[in-house]
Amino acid sequence: MSKRMTGWALMILMATFFAVSALAADDASLSKDLTAVIALHGLPCGQVVSVKRQGDNDYIASCQDGNRYRVYVNSEGRVVAQKQ
Repeated sequence: MSKRMTGWALMILMATFFAVSALAADDASLSKDLTAVIALHGLPCGQVVSVKRQGDNDYIASCQDGNRYRVYVNSEGRVVAQKQ
């Protein structure tokens, strides 16, 4: 995928991510969004099965394959997925 296409996809995903957290959407929708964020970062997960909210735009996502990731927005406004 080109860098421009990846950038647009990430921007759309970030907008969805912010909208979901701002509206306090149900866990199923949030799990799907976090699964997509993790996949866009190229990290193994499969599917997010549980989510723990740490703070505003800061989550711990547990995957079906046993991996856990912290997904948050850093100080530069970028969405980061970090293995725990």
